[in-house]
Amino acid sequence: MAELVVELRSEEIPARMQAGAARDLQRLMEEALKKAGLDYESAACFVTPRRLALTVAGLPERQPDVEEEKRGPREGAPDQAIQGFLKGNGLESLEQAELRDTGKGNFWFAVKKIEGRPTKEVLPGLLEGVIRAMPWPKSMRWAEGEFRWVRPLRSILAVFDGKVLDGGLDLGGGAQLSFGATASGHPFMGQGAFTVTDFESYRKGLLGQGVVLDPKQRRNSIESRADVAAMNLGVRVKKDEGLLDEVVGLVEWPTVLVGAIDESFMDLPAEVLSTSMRSHQKYFSLTQRDGSLAPHFLLVADCEVETGSPLEKNIVAGNERVLRARLSDARFFWDQDRKRTLQSRVSDLKQVVFHAKLGTVEDKVDRITSLAVALAKDIEGAEVDRVRSAARLAKADLTTGMVGEFPELQGIMGRYYAKADNEHDEVAEAIAEHYSPLGPNDACPSAPTSVAVALADKLDTLVGFWAINELPTGSKDPYALRRAALGVIRLILENNLRLELLSVFNKAYDCYGSAFKREHRFNEGHLLSFFSDRLKVALKDQGVRFDLIAAVLEGGGIDDLVSAISKVQALQALVESEAGSNLLTAYRRAANIVQIEEKKDGARYAETPDASLFDAPEEKALADALGAAQDKVQEALKAEDFAAAMDALAALRGPVDAFFDKVTVNAEEASLRANRLRLLNAIKATLEGVADFSKIEG
Repeated sequence: MAELVVELRSEEIPARMQAGAARDLQRLMEEALKKAGLDYESAACFVTPRRLALTVAGLPERQPDVEEEKRGPREGAPDQAIQGFLKGNGLESLEQAELRDTGKGNFWFAVKKIEGRPTKEVLPGLLEGVIRAMPWPKSMRWAEGEFRWVRPLRSILAVFDGKVLDGGLDLGGGAQLSFGATASGHPFMGQGAFTVTDFESYRKGLLGQGVVLDPKQRRNSIESRADVAAMNLGVRVKKDEGLLDEVVGLVEWPTVLVGAIDESFMDLPAEVLSTSMRSHQKYFSLTQRDGSLAPHFLLVADCEVETGSPLEKNIVAGNERVLRARLSDARFFWDQDRKRTLQSRVSDLKQVVFHAKLGTVEDKVDRITSLAVALAKDIEGAEVDRVRSAARLAKADLTTGMVGEFPELQGIMGRYYAKADNEHDEVAEAIAEHYSPLGPNDACPSAPTSVAVALADKLDTLVGFWAINELPTGSKDPYALRRAALGVIRLILENNLRLELLSVFNKAYDCYGSAFKREHRFNEGHLLSFFSDRLKVALKDQGVRFDLIAAVLEGGGIDDLVSAISKVQALQALVESEAGSNLLTAYRRAANIVQIEEKKDGARYAETPDASLFDAPEEKALADALGAAQDKVQEALKAEDFAAAMDALAALRGPVDAFFDKVTVNAEEASLRANRLRLLNAIKATLEGVADFSKIEG
């Protein structure tokens, strides 16, 4: 068995594309090998800023022989059909074909034996196809060639079984990049090209020339060195997984260094300092034990740097100088922004377009103010005047210089500026929190004012885009409507809000005004269905069984989310009990019998069973039990005591079991048979009054 080693060395690949590129390269190569009939033992892909590397172990030295056959015409078919079959398969006569009995007659078969080719002859074409098929989010051409890639390719290493593969990549314009067997290391620390015979010699060769090939090793190195540097300063590294992933993709030989923040900038908001360092410079922030920002930062250099060396001093000093310039800009924005109140900026929002069909951001602010005030009546503890103020000021910081420079600080800067304007603390917090939750790991607002404004903002967006019919399709969701719906679900569930979604949707739609409603119709049922799908996703992530969610939601339980979740939890407790499990089995048995007999008879058995036709005591016992259960279920559902409703259903187990044990449904007497089928249908109807039990699996 042989090994394939591939390296695609290029100019620097953007960090955000590296992980996806590694996955795509491995996937495409595995698909190509499978299609070519080449089995292998294992494959792995690695990426650095300047190279994509792939290794495939356990490849055979040649393809297996394969046999292809094509069925032709029936024996005795017209000569024209026979001749067409022979010509189409390169045969001279029927003596070269096989006649087989297929069970439906004798047919001619053309059988072609294809001899496998040496793997080293197959791989060049596969590799070129894989390179051309790489799905980069953005690509470019260079020099005179027509070939497109994320960045200019500089070399292709392709070694199989210790030898370089023949061939190369045609770049167009007469240029070709031939496959080679040499690699080169770090641009500053490398000592020149070295020859590769297998993956181990490749990995070790790179390591000796300043390249850590595995991104996981680079990540672990940065984390551990950063922790040591922070510990030496008596501080902690502020966790930032996104920044760590990005920095891993910027370096091949990471070295962590410590820089100092000029004391004169430490009075700026901590978020401003961290964002200035992170956004442009990729520095890691450090925090004191009390959580405040420490006056130092960590930077990651892409080379070996000795502690205390002139090189270290130069790198640190240069980065500190750049940071001072960045923070000077931030201070300018901070000082200028506070010269105006947030209230005075609201009218500036009419210059900012939210969406061509949905008006300006000022229009949106007017709408969410009205909606938030309306929602406040259903949110315990929400004070209407504060909700109105917070909604009115929520977007005002979009016109500030700081948010213009650092959009990720929207809302956060609004809170600082609101406090500077002496707005109430609840108002300031609501301005900061109204964008949340932004994802599953983001904190969900719980303060009443924040909840009202956050809900209004998201509902206004959802209803507006639904009305203009610009909806998510497939993986595309340019307006983050799925995230907005999940945010609404979390706000409602985590704050136990009893809102009727359809009513709230229509309130939001009303806020758009009559002119908008004449032009754009709103399908609230479709939006409710969208919420149902998002709720299934959210609950599934929490470990709730998907079939139980479907059983409750398909039974019409989506409008009130809190009620729907309570019902799902009660249903789960029922079906996981012995009584519930047996009852579910009985439900399926009853439903199947009724369905089969209705289809056979061409009739429906939905009427109430006739008590005068009960022949066996088990029939009457079951009818009495169903009547009692229906009353208890209705009463419990009305009181939203779903556990009691499930208990009432569980009590049916005994009478249902006795009925199936003692009573023959398909009695010879037609009226008796029909009445028993109605009784079975009553079991089905009683259970489906709580949830759609046909959706439950297991």
